Amino acid sequence: MSAIGALTHRLEPAAAALFGKQEVNQNEFIAVAIPRGTTRYGLVIIEQQSSQRRCWSESGSNPTNVDLLLLTFDFTGICGRSTDSNGYSLRVSDEDLGLTYTLRLVNRGNEVVLIGDPSSSSRPQIEIGRTFGIPTGPTKIVLDPTWRFTKRTYEGKTLGHVYLTNNQTLAALGAAAGSTPTPTPTPTPRPTTPPTASSKFSDIAGDVYRNEIEGAVALGFVAGVNETTFGPVNTLTREQIVSMVVEALVRLPGINLNVPSQASVRPYPDVVPTRWSAAKIQFARDNGIISGYRDGTFRPTQEVTRAELMAILQKATLFAKQRLGMSSQISAPNSPTSFSDTSGHWAAATIGQMSGYCKVASPLNEVGSAFFPNSSARRNYAAAATLRMINCIKADK
Repeated sequence: MSAIGALTHRLEPAAAALFGKQEVNQNEFIAVAIPRGTTRYGLVIIEQQSSQRRCWSESGSNPTNVDLLLLTFDFTGICGRSTDSNGYSLRVSDEDLGLTYTLRLVNRGNEVVLIGDPSSSSRPQIEIGRTFGIPTGPTKIVLDPTWRFTKRTYEGKTLGHVYLTNNQTLAALGAAAGSTPTPTPTPTPRPTTPPTASSKFSDIAGDVYRNEIEGAVALGFVAGVNETTFGPVNTLTREQIVSMVVEALVRLPGINLNVPSQASVRPYPDVVPTRWSAAKIQFARDNGIISGYRDGTFRPTQEVTRAELMAILQKATLFAKQRLGMSSQISAPNSPTSFSDTSGHWAAATIGQMSGYCKVASPLNEVGSAFFPNSSARRNYAAAATLRMINCIKADK
């Protein structure tokens, strides 16, 4: 069964070339591995089309278990479900690969990996996501950095067909296959708030950033998505990271910040004064912690990249040091990290500087040499990086 509204037939190559894509809210989609026997798995992609009822829930970590709530009610118009190539396919470097690649789930070590399998040996096999553990039931597939969900379009109309999308070339993805970092249970030592013996969050037990997540929650500048889950691999929007950073700055010992409870004006044309984040966005703008885009907008609901996160934390560090009467320079207590993928990037200098500042900038999941500057920042790393910034400022005093 294809996704609701998806095309129900395979298209000819000429038609496939006419397809475009529509960006979507990543939090409204999930890829799920469904066990079919002991070593076989089926891929299902679910879309939350309406807020009327939740289509799924998540629990646990490494792997993340998925409760398919849509199976308990008539989900027509509420949830979309794609279960085969009629409902989903690959789109790489703006090319529709539905006719040349098949999506498969394969066992690799202690996890299941979602791969794109080419119909021709002249094209590389590519990796798209993984479960970070062996599924015993429906399990979330965490997309690797640089991958995202989009929807297929045709002649300006958005279809139900879901793309797994990447802007890199096939050659680059093929070269990177098998090199995506996986979590390690041992966090990198650094100054942090000691965690509690056991966490109230069920989904961070095996997370590499668990200690720092606990420290951030203890300080009060971030909370879980609900009482029992933190959502460590959920992505963050630009307004969410501004809120987190401002709340962290307020908790610095000796600092006195007057953060308004309501914005007096539109801080940006696309941020109305009544928006929940408007006051903090206005405060951050007025104090040089954030800036908008060249067109004057802020784009509050756009996902923040890891590079943008470092730029915000760098500016927040300089702001805090100035308010505390400290040196206006960011000293480097650690040797800067030489990342393999930041050369020539607009934020290369910032990322390098913040890597030396108590390892605020660090490789994805704390392993390897790649920073993935253009990948969306996830809640676990954002909490950890912000806590490192706060602790480093404290150590500087």
